[in-house]
Amino acid sequence: MAHVVVSREIAGRTLTIETGKIGRQAAGSVWIRYADTVVFVGVVRGGPRPGGDFMPLTVDYREKTYAAGKIPGGFFKREGRPTVKEILTMRLIDRPIRPMFPDGFLDEILIQAMVLSHDQENEPDILSMIGASAALSISGVPFSQPLGAVRIGRVDGQLVINPTVAQMEYSDMELVLGGHAEEVNMIELGGREVGEADVLEAIRQGHAVIRELCAMQKELVSKAGKPVVWEPKPRNEELRNLLQKRCYDEFRKRKSINGKLERNDAVSNLYREVLDEVAPEEAENPQYNRSEAWAIMHEIEGEVVRDMLLESGVRADGRPAGEIREIECEIEALPRTHGSSIFQRGETQALVTATLGTVRDEQIVDGLTEEYSKKFMLHYNFPPICTGEVKKVGAVSRREIGHGNLAEKALEAVLPTPDKFPYTIRLVSDIMESNGSSSMATVCGGTLALMDAGVPIVQPVAGISIGMFHKGDRHMMLVDILGEEDHFGDMDFKVAGTQRGITAIQLDLKAAGISFELIREAITIAREARLNILRRMLQTIPRPKSEPSRLAPRILTIKINPENIGRVIGPGGKGIKGIEAKTGAQIEIEDDGTVYVSSIDAEMAEQARNLVEAAAAEVKIGRIYHGRVMSIKDFGAFIEILPGQDGLCHISELSQGFVKNVNEVCKIGDEFKVKVINIDDQGRIKLSKKAADAELATANN
Repeated sequence: MAHVVVSREIAGRTLTIETGKIGRQAAGSVWIRYADTVVFVGVVRGGPRPGGDFMPLTVDYREKTYAAGKIPGGFFKREGRPTVKEILTMRLIDRPIRPMFPDGFLDEILIQAMVLSHDQENEPDILSMIGASAALSISGVPFSQPLGAVRIGRVDGQLVINPTVAQMEYSDMELVLGGHAEEVNMIELGGREVGEADVLEAIRQGHAVIRELCAMQKELVSKAGKPVVWEPKPRNEELRNLLQKRCYDEFRKRKSINGKLERNDAVSNLYREVLDEVAPEEAENPQYNRSEAWAIMHEIEGEVVRDMLLESGVRADGRPAGEIREIECEIEALPRTHGSSIFQRGETQALVTATLGTVRDEQIVDGLTEEYSKKFMLHYNFPPICTGEVKKVGAVSRREIGHGNLAEKALEAVLPTPDKFPYTIRLVSDIMESNGSSSMATVCGGTLALMDAGVPIVQPVAGISIGMFHKGDRHMMLVDILGEEDHFGDMDFKVAGTQRGITAIQLDLKAAGISFELIREAITIAREARLNILRRMLQTIPRPKSEPSRLAPRILTIKINPENIGRVIGPGGKGIKGIEAKTGAQIEIEDDGTVYVSSIDAEMAEQARNLVEAAAAEVKIGRIYHGRVMSIKDFGAFIEILPGQDGLCHISELSQGFVKNVNEVCKIGDEFKVKVINIDDQGRIKLSKKAADAELATANN
């Protein structure tokens, strides 16, 4: 295998794709480097699974901790199950690649991407997407054409191609774009109410970079590509014609049933009836293959759905293309949660709960970059009962993680800053019914639950999914797609946002690509749809509740001098533990002097705050304090004037007259007023009881 290297300068950094040196037993493999970030991607091809009617495509992406000079945490000290970021990157790689294989190709494909070096500036996910396309393109697998990927940020109003990790800290938009030289086929966006025109301009600029990346891969293929080895299986025209006559009209009839379950039952019965006719399971040598017959029937079913829409404009549930299903909203759905809602759109239903926690509830995220904490989490669950199916109940799926992340991005943009609302927030969306776009129902239900919990969000957010069917030069956009419209259609274009702009987009295609004009049309339609949904949501709760639930902890914020943090904590943590034991409150102190005091009991939270403020207070010369005698010496008494802070009241300062013995004037535990008369250069405090007595006597007279 020849060693081949191709390079281009992309956004001021050199991108290099190399093959023929590492991983040479894979069908196709590349070593891809951008600045000092390096990713290896390998592709392996197997035969079709026996009896299979789909292409098994597995994408695996892993971040080696040694890539950032780190040793994994935990007991075993080695990488374990994939992190959320790794799973989301697997989905990013998978989504643009999947539509690029030809119909009828059923060979098993495994794509493995490994991050080998990370320079803390250039993210490896984009490199993995490019590397997967490059490895497939040279592997001999029938992969229609190379794909490119790019990240677009916006810093100070200016679009930035492949922004660094540092630049993304200041970006109000993150757009990940995938596509080939002619069209885009994947969009993932999170933004802070970004205008539609700005999103379209970012897509336009991003696609220009993608074209350059595709040209780079074509150069690689010309130098190192293997010949494509695959012949499409001849189609059984006799079986196709038989099933077309038997099923087409019957599919049309049964697809006109309005209810999802009734419609699905009728269609399933047709499959069973026809398959038992043409390829009975009990027959030893049936004339036709049952799996092949099922695949042809499924193809005909999709044609029926497409033809019915394009001919009449009426959908399976009787709606026209631009109509949203009936929406029902409810808040305070559960009695003991901090916030809850039910959002119902047609046969899709999301039960969303909001829980408010303290600083201790933040999620610590440890990856290749520096460890950080998250104050907002959204978890999405899709149990089998929501579709009326019997399925294995197991670990959280990649799809659930992906949908939760999309909804999290959509809502994160409108959350208040920690200085205004210091709570850790967790939303959980349990999908109780599903017939299309449950992730967007999660966004809508999440907004309602946040407002019910008293979270002062900047703007309410709604989401909608736009589908599309096309045949020849004709196309039709569908608002609020059903599950079967998603399944048989060409596009699932999810857009979430406020009345002011977009907060999240996710585009999935079954077609190879979508033109810029169709993207513009979909985004325009989505805006009008989400505004209609927002109007309906705001009829249920027009604004966030004025304060959090009585069941949520009360969090008070204090700002103290960072130099005085030690006084609050005390030796061995004695000070802060004492306050927590006395009040039952939780206290968290940041390095900048921000103190969070939390308690279910508002009165105890106030008491804890007062104790923290007292412990952090700075002693002033000339001020009178109420003190308590802590210890007695021959030369005077040590008196605590603030928590953890005491000073010496010399025997000569205990009284106006002569004091022979300290015990004549005070005992341990006595409390009285003292005045600070001096603080030396070592911070030692000198007190005077007689000066305080004299000043107070004068004031009273």
